[in-house]
Amino acid sequence: MKTIDFDYDLPEDLIALHPSKERSKSKLLIDKEPLEHKIFSDLHQLIEEDDLLVLNNTSVIPARLFGKKETGGKVEIFLEKIIDETSALVQIRSSKAPKPGTVLIVKNDNYCFNLMCKERKNEFFVVDFATDPRKIFNLLGNIPLPPYIKRNIEKEDLLRYQTVYKNKELQGSVAAPTAGLHFENNLLESLKQKGIKIRYINLTVGAGTFQQVKVDNISDHKIHSEFIDVSKELVAEINQTKERGKSVIAVGTTSLRALETVFSKKLDEYKGMTDIFIYPGYKFQAVDKLITNFHLPKSTLLMLVAAFIGFDRMKYLYEIAIKERYRFLSYGDAMFLQRK
Repeated sequence: MKTIDFDYDLPEDLIALHPSKERSKSKLLIDKEPLEHKIFSDLHQLIEEDDLLVLNNTSVIPARLFGKKETGGKVEIFLEKIIDETSALVQIRSSKAPKPGTVLIVKNDNYCFNLMCKERKNEFFVVDFATDPRKIFNLLGNIPLPPYIKRNIEKEDLLRYQTVYKNKELQGSVAAPTAGLHFENNLLESLKQKGIKIRYINLTVGAGTFQQVKVDNISDHKIHSEFIDVSKELVAEINQTKERGKSVIAVGTTSLRALETVFSKKLDEYKGMTDIFIYPGYKFQAVDKLITNFHLPKSTLLMLVAAFIGFDRMKYLYEIAIKERYRFLSYGDAMFLQRK
């Protein structure tokens, strides 16, 4: 298939620049016949007892630093991933790309750190932080709102661009697992009370999640790699759920990609990198239903949705969503989808 097949006209005023006033009051489009339009807090009506709901409990790190070179030129540093105890892979924006050995200074009124640019890797740079990079990002960093949210960071973003169930020990994502942003603690509790099993995977979201597909044929696209951790206990529970004839429901494309990585490779557990690229023609082995937001044109996430429910169905649902003025992208509304 061609990348252009996944293009559509997204009205700019449908891009959600702010979250809904309450997490669970966003709209929810239900993929069934006839279509249903609900709010996210109605989710407990759609999931049955003994179904298995899988969420990504990663935590977003304040991944954007502002600083300057020793020569005075301004730089913006955006984390891609932590490499080891003292170094990280980052994007650097500046008037001139820094050379190996360039010192980058980041500071505020209380702290000052000198970072060293070690080498360039394609569009990224390896930077030596001389300490745990997480320490510096947490002290001086800014919440990394997606590039399509064109406004300054506000106080509400510190809370609302994290899920309520994040694991602070798993900090490292540079983008939120946005389908999970709709969950309130009381909604999770009501699902548990109904007998729905709630379990977690970890996928550390990298900046590559915002990468556009630039090749003509989607099969030629090289997707970014991300770290995942799926436990042996969860794999066993997924198999048991399927044996009982119940549904495995992924909250977000990150949860789905993590589970499909494990099941497509027929693994009992997995902790490592994945570059699974799901597009039409892929045969799903783990996930039966998907909760997801509305995605950018020509994105790998839109291609994943087309693989899950069918290309024509995806196009139809997006046409309806635009007509009904659903809010799109990270702070937008959601869909509840059933695998074709």
